Amino acid sequence: MLLRTEGIVFKSFPLGEADLILTILSYDGGFLRAFAKSPRTTKSRFGGALEPLSHIRISLMGKEHSDLPRLTQADIIHSYQKLREQFDCFLRISELLEITMSLFGEKEHHEGLFQLLVDTLNYIEAEKESDSLRRFLFYKVRVLEKAGLSPRLQGCARCGISVGTFYFSEGSVICSKCKDTIADDNRTSGARLISMGAVNLYETIRTWSWDKLNRIMPNDKLIFELDSFLNLHIKYRIERGLKTRDFMYKTKTLATSSVNADKNEIV
Repeated sequence: MLLRTEGIVFKSFPLGEADLILTILSYDGGFLRAFAKSPRTTKSRFGGALEPLSHIRISLMGKEHSDLPRLTQADIIHSYQKLREQFDCFLRISELLEITMSLFGEKEHHEGLFQLLVDTLNYIEAEKESDSLRRFLFYKVRVLEKAGLSPRLQGCARCGISVGTFYFSEGSVICSKCKDTIADDNRTSGARLISMGAVNLYETIRTWSWDKLNRIMPNDKLIFELDSFLNLHIKYRIERGLKTRDFMYKTKTLATSSVNADKNEIV
């Protein structure tokens, strides 16, 4: 069976001296894994098409429903080389890829997921890195929506009152009057207060289209608050921390320690 489609390369795993196992988000078939023969050799016909983030047109050969079809052709549609060259930006995008892989199963097609990622990468590539933070938030909000895991931040899930605390076990805001309806175990599993500014930013991102996002200019404090909240919500839903975020934290910690050491040395 021959399959032709488009895809975004998420990650690769070396097999032997020259082969690769690839994880690709395809246009019409969700996540798939593929075997690539000898792409790590100098004379490989794949060239740079299998680099992470590459948007490629691929041909796969294998038996129907094969778990590991063979990649026979890969042509670059867009390389996103610029994004790979910006270390901080690439780390943030890697976080989005890890979130996506954690929320969606292999071979599960979700309408619009592929295009959401492509649009995100295109906008981030076209903007200044400082302006792209809204796009990262936009992706997290929309990818949670597609996974059916959007947090409810407006109104108590029990009575509709707007003021309350977000309970991760409930995936929603619960007011103080309705708090006793939550099971004891779930009540102690984690809760967080969210400012109305962050709630309004979330609702704006959730309901507005890409082109309208340029109209909002949230301050860094609101962006950080909403991003931190979404990360905790995702962590609770996938039942583990994100490796990319742990790496980002360690990298930032090491950089801060290095700067402080340099200052002490100067003094």
